Amino acid sequence: MKRFLVIYEQTDRNYSAYSPELPGCVATGSTKRRAQVNMRQAIRMHLEGMRKERMRIPRSRVSAGYIQVP
Repeated sequence: MKRFLVIYEQTDRNYSAYSPELPGCVATGSTKRRAQVNMRQAIRMHLEGMRKERMRIPRSRVSAGYIQVP
């Protein structure tokens, strides 16, 4: 099983999602949950395409976190 960091952004109309480890792999949804479901499918399709092209599947090397600033 592979794990990839996914960033979710709320806009005025919906949510968008992308993975910095999989350039070009993006999804949107009317809710964050819908964006998550759509992104999971987008990642599956992205990886399938990479396998068909015999491309190396990247290892996860990124992390994310929050820093509080007074």
